[in-house]
Amino acid sequence: MDKAMLGRTGLQVTKLSYGAMEIRGPRVWSGRPVEDADAGRILNAVLDAGINLIDTSYDYGRSEELIGRFISHRRDEFILATKCGCCVTDCGDHDETSHIWTRDNLLHNIDTSLQRLKTDYVDVWQLHGPTPQQAEEGALVDVLKEIQATGKVRYIGVSSYLPNLPPFVEWGTFDTFQLPYSALEREHEDWVTRAANTGAGIIVRGGVGQGEPGIGRGSSDRWGAWEQAKLDDLLEIGETRTGFLLRFTLSHPSMTTTIVGTKNPAHLAENVRYAEQGPLPKDVYEEAKKRLDAIGRTAVGK
Repeated sequence: MDKAMLGRTGLQVTKLSYGAMEIRGPRVWSGRPVEDADAGRILNAVLDAGINLIDTSYDYGRSEELIGRFISHRRDEFILATKCGCCVTDCGDHDETSHIWTRDNLLHNIDTSLQRLKTDYVDVWQLHGPTPQQAEEGALVDVLKEIQATGKVRYIGVSSYLPNLPPFVEWGTFDTFQLPYSALEREHEDWVTRAANTGAGIIVRGGVGQGEPGIGRGSSDRWGAWEQAKLDDLLEIGETRTGFLLRFTLSHPSMTTTIVGTKNPAHLAENVRYAEQGPLPKDVYEEAKKRLDAIGRTAVGK
């Protein structure tokens, strides 16, 4: 599988990475149940497939704990990214998640995450969706750098989206940006490039639109653009819609890696197969964008 440099971090990451939110369990955001053995099986399959970046978060249910339990002994095989600023509250039959943007909470987050993950450092530590105002009021970049200086964190990043994103890009302080992007959601298409131009690595989330409805968890509303743009016409023989969407995301010249989550080994194998095919042919990529432009699914600013 192709690798790319994660911006100025110097880390070489596979173009396909694994989103471990999928093994969070049912207590957070109505996640699907997952047996411990199944979590262990998919996490080891991810590494066996050669994927070397795993993305998780403090508030992804049992995700960090399961990573620590099942693959911490293979820590030298993968780059580990998690997120902070989070708070989880036990509400009986489920957990509520919120954010507390203070130094004390970030210190709590990193120590708890390291304990769960059974490691003494994370490679990329990301703020989980603050507004620029919250980041400034909490002096969050200073806190990230303070904790980075201890060696518990190698590089700092932010998971963000419009309209919060522009100031974070302008600051030029983050080593990575995690941004939503796919053919079906192109609002951040130009911002992927702008963020990459700061020297940061770009981690794309949502790159397969959560999978085709009925096969994955994607919504019919989001996937309605597929039918409108007649993208079936562009599929190669035997190519799936989700596979095409993954390759569309990989075709963006400024993206570094895209995180795709699954707990199904067969879906993982299919994702790997399409990622190994690499970007779409240039003419197909341009035609897809042209068709999406025609139905109003455009990059911001077009």
